[in-house]
Amino acid sequence: MNRPAPTSEIIDAVRKHPSHRVKVAAADIDGVLRGKYVRKKKFLSALEGGFGFCDVVFGWDCNDACYDNAAYTGWHSGYPDANATIDLTTYRQVPWDDNVPFFLADFVDGAGAPLSVCPRQALKRIIGLVEQAGYRPSFGMEFEFFNYLETPQSAADKGYQGMTPSSPGMFGYSVLRSTLQQPYFQAVMDKMEAFGVPLEGFHTETGPGVMEAAILFSDALEAADRGVLFKTGMKEIGYQHGVMSTFMAKVSPDMPGNSGHMHQSLWSPDGETNLFHDPAAPDKMSKLFRHYIAGQMKLLPEFLAFFAPTVNSYKRLVEGHWAPTRVTWAIDNRTTALRALPGSPKGSRLETRVPGADVNPYIGIAAALAAGYWGVVNELELTAAPVVGNGYTAPNAERLPSNLLQAAERLEASTVARELFGDGFVDHFVSSRKWEWRQFQAAVTDWERKRYFEIV
Repeated sequence: MNRPAPTSEIIDAVRKHPSHRVKVAAADIDGVLRGKYVRKKKFLSALEGGFGFCDVVFGWDCNDACYDNAAYTGWHSGYPDANATIDLTTYRQVPWDDNVPFFLADFVDGAGAPLSVCPRQALKRIIGLVEQAGYRPSFGMEFEFFNYLETPQSAADKGYQGMTPSSPGMFGYSVLRSTLQQPYFQAVMDKMEAFGVPLEGFHTETGPGVMEAAILFSDALEAADRGVLFKTGMKEIGYQHGVMSTFMAKVSPDMPGNSGHMHQSLWSPDGETNLFHDPAAPDKMSKLFRHYIAGQMKLLPEFLAFFAPTVNSYKRLVEGHWAPTRVTWAIDNRTTALRALPGSPKGSRLETRVPGADVNPYIGIAAALAAGYWGVVNELELTAAPVVGNGYTAPNAERLPSNLLQAAERLEASTVARELFGDGFVDHFVSSRKWEWRQFQAAVTDWERKRYFEIV
């Protein structure tokens, strides 16, 4: 479990750092880091009261197109500054950028309270509820992602088609491919460690240029910070090695999608006892563990948009492609939505396999934790039997919503989501997902042109 350095030591380290600049950033609703360099003097002066950051970062989509349906900010408000407060416990140095000091920020409203639409603040809200109930949540994220021997310019020039993968063929867990890309592999492992995003494992996955990384587990907020920083860091390291990484959920119809699995457990307040483990139970699963799973089972259909936030997310959630389509659980079974791993006292955990690599780590972790917590405090019984065999054919298992609009509408109607996250966050998130769906509906795709251009 993490123990941040004292505030005075962090401030002193920044003062003594040879760089005259500091990098600060915060995640938007899509999990995209938005940030800037500031002069060291400006940074030090902002420590007490924060600094202004245009609130358009919560008023536009991932392509910087302004929402026309968001109440929080827009043309009607004039896009004023929001106040961003620096979280000193997130102090890092960026090893691929002259070790410049780096910090994450949170957004607060005019009264200094957490800004309702800020994803990091939403996660902190859920963590607060869980800790008040006497539990300490631990999470670890895994990401799969495709890699191409491209630059942002070359990929755009090619229309994101016909790009060259960083390695050919299907070769999961390959020791050969890691040698082929040895400077890149080594840079990722070493620089992520130096950046405070330690990797437990890093290997090739099935598919041309596909890799998977497992980030070392930590407290829930730190795990989400690491998830966001990993995705951005991979892209920045890749730029320096002629590699372009994508965390799209589904890149090709012929390949499995990119997952963003989340491993989680609840611990005693001192972080010493894993409360998911019960040595006296036949399956080693505590009652609390079973309540936690029951909560996620109950709320998965309502919370799906939190886990699968893009139109593309639902192209990954198809049968037979290592991604769940039904509300199912099992013990160590990768065909189900929830994979329980009730092994050792330290290692007992739940893997939520629904999210893709396009998940916003703050929102995904918040949703998993909130659903599990809701199951615990309401003592929900895990009535569904664990799946044995193929989870895609599990009888009587509820199907998940099949597209982003359906998922957004389920979330909008969820009284539990509003109870846990607040109306402000739910309404803003749902509005942003409905906007995303409308942009997709207005698009004319290559599939449509190929299918209809001549024939009809």
